[in-house]
Amino acid sequence: MDIYPKQIMDALATVRYPGTGKNIVEAGMVRDDLRISGLHVQFSLMFDRPTDPFAKSLVKAAEAAIHAYVSKALTVEIQAVMPDAKQSSPSHPDYSHLGNIIAVSSGKGGVGKSTVAVNLALGLARLGHRVGLLDCDIFGPSVPKMLNTEDARPYSEHIDGHDLIVPVEQYGVKMLSIGFFLRPDQATIWRGGMASNALKQLIGEAAWGELDYFILDTPPGTSDIHLTLVQTLPITGAVIVSTPQQVALADARKGIDMYTNDKVNVPILGLVENMAWFTPAELPENRYYLFGRDGVKQLAEEMQLPLLAQIPLVQSICDSGDSGEPAVLHPEQPTGQAFLHLAARVVTQCDRRNTERPATQVVHTK
Repeated sequence: MDIYPKQIMDALATVRYPGTGKNIVEAGMVRDDLRISGLHVQFSLMFDRPTDPFAKSLVKAAEAAIHAYVSKALTVEIQAVMPDAKQSSPSHPDYSHLGNIIAVSSGKGGVGKSTVAVNLALGLARLGHRVGLLDCDIFGPSVPKMLNTEDARPYSEHIDGHDLIVPVEQYGVKMLSIGFFLRPDQATIWRGGMASNALKQLIGEAAWGELDYFILDTPPGTSDIHLTLVQTLPITGAVIVSTPQQVALADARKGIDMYTNDKVNVPILGLVENMAWFTPAELPENRYYLFGRDGVKQLAEEMQLPLLAQIPLVQSICDSGDSGEPAVLHPEQPTGQAFLHLAARVVTQCDRRNTERPATQVVHTK
């Protein structure tokens, strides 16, 4: 089997550097030392920074691309070339400029967590706060769609001696998502370490500026991403989202335990009952409890946690998410009022938490 350099370069052109969105060939990261000897391929990737968090991820992605687009029979040897570090990075970055860091979490998927996170962020902005929103769901990013920014492409800017990603701004909120660096139909096929490194870059190498609230739309369940977040950021508190049905409540308990166990120790600001009842547009006074009644409210009472809001299930919430115009932008409607009430309650709970408890510490693992 004959292998040609163009085959290798074409395969590498499918690998994109998340910080810029450019493929690694276009970005000039593939050095001109490509060697092909039988079924052995060898070359180097050049990185601009000695501590580039994407280095290992891109090396693995480049190898996977060659196996996928050229041949699985190839042995691929890639050297990551980096400049000498002039100074070491601080072991504990200062994230005080992010303000109150709030993780919006759910024990399972399909409960409307991203809808709550987006409307909470916009609600806080409408209350006059400086807000950032990070879509932490590396494998299923939905924030770009929900905020009508799918075509946005963040760019890098040299700020205070550093190349930083400039977040996209929409409805008064700064936001980043791995979805901005992928095609809408492109799946993210990464191992856990690759996803965690991508997330760290979106947190630490972005020009967030001074914020009052930094909202994290976390993936459903408990995963490597959650561990990365608590190891990277001093999370002020978590907001747990669930529907009233028992299977969702069981998973919500696991989410609460994840944050409150002794090793993590992140306070729970409160619970949100989403899809609390169904109200048809033609019968606005009627309530139909499709998933059970007051399940999250009862869980909050049982665990002595605040119930922050009960959000009804109405067609307008779905429509607003799909159209990129979240419900909170329409406070004249019941759902918009509910999300504004949620934002106000979160402000109150954050103030209370900061008064009564010491600052959260990042989790350190051996």
